[in-house]
Amino acid sequence: MGNSRQILMQYRKLFFAAILLIFSAQFAASQNNTNSPYTRFGYGDITECTATELRGMGGISIANRSLNTINSVNPASYSSVDSLTFMFDLGASARFSRFSDKNNASSTFNGNLDYLTMRFPVTKWLGFSAGMQPFSLVGYNFSQKGSLSIPETNKKIGYQQSFNGSGGISQVYAGLSVNLLNHVSLGANAYYIFGDANHYAIQSFDNTNGFNPSYYNKRIKVNDFKLRYGVQVYNTFADKHNVTLGLIYENKNRLNGEFTATLNNDTINNISGFELPGTFGAGITYTYNKKLTVGFDYVQQGWNDALFFGKTDTLVNTSKYAVGLEYIPNPTSLKYSDLIRYRVGFCTSNQYYKVDNVLQPRNFIVSAGIGFPTRTGKSILNFALEYGKIGSVNRLREDYLKLTFSTSINEFWFFKPKL
Repeated sequence: MGNSRQILMQYRKLFFAAILLIFSAQFAASQNNTNSPYTRFGYGDITECTATELRGMGGISIANRSLNTINSVNPASYSSVDSLTFMFDLGASARFSRFSDKNNASSTFNGNLDYLTMRFPVTKWLGFSAGMQPFSLVGYNFSQKGSLSIPETNKKIGYQQSFNGSGGISQVYAGLSVNLLNHVSLGANAYYIFGDANHYAIQSFDNTNGFNPSYYNKRIKVNDFKLRYGVQVYNTFADKHNVTLGLIYENKNRLNGEFTATLNNDTINNISGFELPGTFGAGITYTYNKKLTVGFDYVQQGWNDALFFGKTDTLVNTSKYAVGLEYIPNPTSLKYSDLIRYRVGFCTSNQYYKVDNVLQPRNFIVSAGIGFPTRTGKSILNFALEYGKIGSVNRLREDYLKLTFSTSINEFWFFKPKL
């Protein structure tokens, strides 16, 4: 009778967690905000689906197997979950951006609910995770002026172009991870990606007869699935040295959905030829005496081979390099200050699109983070601060500060009460 009541209680908790995740996901989908002219290109700003604590370490995640982190980047990490605990992680961010070119400068401020994830054990050797994350964000509103020459009259006509975009693509995932031979973990994530991005452009002319305004609108609406595979190989040497190697892989994926473009009153429906790139990543982490962790990640994506509006000449292959470290003064101490986690990191990558058919300089991010554990040591409040640079002043440069914070709730759910 007691065991039956305990099993029923655990199912009720899992049901509550699933309902909370579904409702939170609906809320998150409506809270994706951004304001950057760069989201005009491609699918928008492709987001980093890394947990807050990993962002403080430059985003290194492929070889991370922390008990206190839900690492959805590499699904092989789920098997590291404590066999008695359920974990729920909610992350949000605030971003201040300054845009500048040779002549002007402006600033924006935006906030987002970044991700919602959960993780729990199925057995001692099998872990499960599910969650909601943004895939891309679109949001911009700007205008520019120029002039056109008319050969017949040798005159110039002034015009103004206005650009506006909104929306984005979200993803819900579920993944499993299994331990093999005590040193190898295999995992896979299945994603359902959905959402739509709308782009509007209007070109209007100065008070000149015979020239009508021009309107252009394109919409990308996505409903599809994709898979990611991961592996981690890990071992401990001389009790104090722990090394983990990680790999991730995604095959190139053709997108299903509705794609339309409208020029003035002429609409083209069901435009074909949209793909997501093949992805490969490798990483390594080394931990000394459970105090100091250092890691390195490398990720490449084959955007150049991925169709976008039926073409393969508008997107660019990307590569990302990230390094980071975390330091805990004394993880076995009873003194609270010894349990605080300190993190720093660096990341560099290139944009996956061209601007006016020109390649952009590499982006970089410098990050720092801190984690405050609860008195039980299970749940952690994490903060990460990132300074990043995108583009250059020759066209448009964005300098931003991004603060991400999350509450990682880790509770004992799966245990048998003593009678």
